[in-house]
Amino acid sequence: MVCGCATTSLATAPSARAVPGADPSHGEQAIVQYGCGACHVIPGVPGANGKVGPYLGGLGERQVIAGRLPNTASDLEHWIQDPQGVSPGTAMPYMGVTDTDAADIAAYLYSQH
Repeated sequence: MVCGCATTSLATAPSARAVPGADPSHGEQAIVQYGCGACHVIPGVPGANGKVGPYLGGLGERQVIAGRLPNTASDLEHWIQDPQGVSPGTAMPYMGVTDTDAADIAAYLYSQH
C-alpha cells in the first residue's frame, strides 16, 4: 500500500517554494503589521510566540498547507488571504491581507528553515 504523502518530494519541486518578485524582508514587516505572531511562533520575528496556530518554521519543507493545500506559493498566498474560504471554520481569521503582502509573507516564511 502506498501513501499519497509519498508521491511528491521536495527534490522534484523546488520552484514551488519560490515567490517571484516578492520581498521577504517586507514579509517580516507585514507579519508584524498583521499580528501573525499573536497566534504563531515564527522564527526571526520578534514577539511571534503565539500558541494558537502551528509553528511556521520550516514551512517550505512541508508538503501541505493547513492540512489540505499543496505547498505552493500561490496556495500559501491564497491561504494567507482567505483562510475561511479555504477551510470554513478554521481558527485563522480573515485579516485583509493584500496581494503584495501575501506574496511577501509567503517569501519570508519560505526563507525560514
